[in-house]
Amino acid sequence: MPPDVEAIAEQVFAALADPTRRAILAALAAGGPATATDLAGQLPITRQAIAKHLGLLAEAGLVTAAPGERRRVRYRLCPAPMRVAQQFLAALARDWDSTLSALAGHLDRDAS
Repeated sequence: MPPDVEAIAEQVFAALADPTRRAILAALAAGGPATATDLAGQLPITRQAIAKHLGLLAEAGLVTAAPGERRRVRYRLCPAPMRVAQQFLAALARDWDSTLSALAGHLDRDAS
């Protein structure tokens, strides 16, 4: 697996480790682009806390910021890093599947 894939996956997993950031992503997925103020109205934390979390999500590449009307920044989901993380997990799952199949075959032979 290329090192950049692993680095992207690591950033995504670190960002997703926090339940507030997962809630922000879910809100953006459900409602589309939103400002930090919009998100603070939907979640039980302050706009300042939302802004901090959005900064971390942007660093991980999971959201992008675009200027809106009246100098308000709107955040939208960016799915590319999530796809990379999914591919990383799929590769791990394939490795585990073959290992577990080999173990099952070994156990079946021993049981016979």
